[in-house]
Amino acid sequence: MPAKISPQLRARLARVKLFLCDVDGVLTDGTIFIGGAREFKRFNVHDGLGLVLLRRAGIKTGWVSSRPSAATALRARELKIHFLVQQKDSSSKAAAIEKILGRETIEWQEVCFVGDDVVDVGPLKRAGVAVAVANAVAEAKAAAHWVTRAAGGHGAVREVAELILKAQGKWRALIAHHRK
Repeated sequence: MPAKISPQLRARLARVKLFLCDVDGVLTDGTIFIGGAREFKRFNVHDGLGLVLLRRAGIKTGWVSSRPSAATALRARELKIHFLVQQKDSSSKAAAIEKILGRETIEWQEVCFVGDDVVDVGPLKRAGVAVAVANAVAEAKAAAHWVTRAAGGHGAVREVAELILKAQGKWRALIAHHRK
């Protein structure tokens, strides 16, 4: 774990039971390729494995996007993401997350939320661990407890996953499992 993490942030990371993030600009670099009837997005494989490792460690995962996309749904199925919310900006992301928290009996302080833009500020202000990716807008960074070194779509989610797993003392066991 990087030396720059404060004991307060480490304690917050240790409480995380649910990892949530935005999609476009966090799991992708924000680029969307649209042609004909198809849409393509580029997802980082390291981020994907980070999400798988969180799931294997007993942490639920979810994506909350203001933009519905078949490519996002496909990637979520591949990674066995627990919660996928794709709304047409019909309600705030915080309201959508409130529904998940109610169903799962999880409190905001047990949530890590990663965002990059103004639509993510609501969840960032409520989450126990608020993270903005390196290329996030100033408003998202101002609401965050941590700003990643990596940009969205370039390993930022993996960076956060490792922070959580290390703070919870689960990282070494996961690594040992893969050394077999």
